[in-house]
Amino acid sequence: MKKFLSLFMLLTFFAFANSQVVYSTKWKSDADVVVYVSDWKSDADLVVYKTEWKSDADKNAGVWFFTEWKSDAKKVIYFTEWKSDADVIIYFSDWKSDAGWKNTSKRYYFD
Repeated sequence: MKKFLSLFMLLTFFAFANSQVVYSTKWKSDADVVVYVSDWKSDADLVVYKTEWKSDADKNAGVWFFTEWKSDAKKVIYFTEWKSDADVIIYFSDWKSDAGWKNTSKRYYFD
């Protein structure tokens, strides 16, 4: 029974480890990832869909839920005004089906 419980807890942890519940900070020094928002989908490393439901934001697939609490977030992000300052360039889409990585070499920022 202990082995089963341990395995269950481990699998649960990994299922939520890649969750994209994000918190936007005002301070670059607090951020895990510096993000630039592009007006052009073709410039993006990641196409992001903002969801209103925390349960939709699972895995590293570009579906983000913005939380009001830093302690709830899996990643703390800072929005920069300068493209050259960014770790990841994103584009916000109105369609969930558009969400996903275009430059998979930067995927590790949100793992």
